[in-house]
Amino acid sequence: MTKTIICRKLGREAEAMERAPYPGEIGQRILAEISAEAWQEWVAHQTMLINENRLSMADASARKFLLTEMENFLFKGGSEKPEGFTPEK
Repeated sequence: MTKTIICRKLGREAEAMERAPYPGEIGQRILAEISAEAWQEWVAHQTMLINENRLSMADASARKFLLTEMENFLFKGGSEKPEGFTPEK
């Protein structure tokens, strides 16, 4: 049977993740409060941020930026889109 949680991001019951998708305390918080569906939404948003901002994961400031944006996206109501971003139709 699939475990469900009340997802903080989606505001409804949804399928839970099987394990923390991120290390440490923040990973445990994500596991407890964020659904698998909302996490996949973050992964897509993160990919857009990396590509549009031309971020390098070797750069500590880029990793810090993504951590802040992840917290904003999952727990604080949203993350900013890059300036001038227009989604594909």
